[in-house]
Amino acid sequence: MPTPRRIPGPLRGKRKTPTARTPLSRELILQTALTLVDEEGLAALSTRRLGERLRCEAMSIYHHYASKQHLLDAMVDHVLGTMELWSDSADPFQRVRHAFESYRATAHRHPAFFPYMAVHRLNTEAGVRFIETVLSLIRDAVGDDELAARYFRVAGYYLVGVGLDETAGYAKGPSAAQPVSDAYIREHCPRLVQAAPYFQRGEWDTTFELGLAALLQSMAADAARRSGAGGER
Repeated sequence: MPTPRRIPGPLRGKRKTPTARTPLSRELILQTALTLVDEEGLAALSTRRLGERLRCEAMSIYHHYASKQHLLDAMVDHVLGTMELWSDSADPFQRVRHAFESYRATAHRHPAFFPYMAVHRLNTEAGVRFIETVLSLIRDAVGDDELAARYFRVAGYYLVGVGLDETAGYAKGPSAAQPVSDAYIREHCPRLVQAAPYFQRGEWDTTFELGLAALLQSMAADAARRSGAGGER
């Protein structure tokens, strides 16, 4: 019969002390949810998975957020609040540029969450304040209410498209059941072959800057024309 292993004296009679759990709070739940989505995607977000990470019962989360939708709204509000919309530049167009660049940077900080945020109706208090801030920045630049409204929408088309394409777009989207071969493309699509190097990730900044510069130049030109015409259309 084997001799029982003797437990060292200092350890006898001692129990392992459990690690204290951080008290559950709205902020802890929100940050854990964002981390979960960043690491595993939006489809992984559930109260069960959050409970596993937080070491709590899933139902405990509902004491802080009435529903999953309330949590998602809070996540959108939080991400909006991380954007650096204001800059110290005296040039109003540079302030607009800074806000647009910040929006794109936010998409890259939370690429798995951005597709949800991009189509979310920003009708919470934080959401409408965000819209008001961006509209004010554009209005300061173009000096006209109608131009501000229209360029706010144009900027949305561009920035949402950029964010979606760079975080979850063409390169990551669904593919055909039988995609054509590289040999087929080389033989039949010479323009695509020539363009392909400029579609790569290392070229994204240059392409974004090209589009942003065109947008800002158009804003400035329309603002100048509207001002020169004395506000007349």
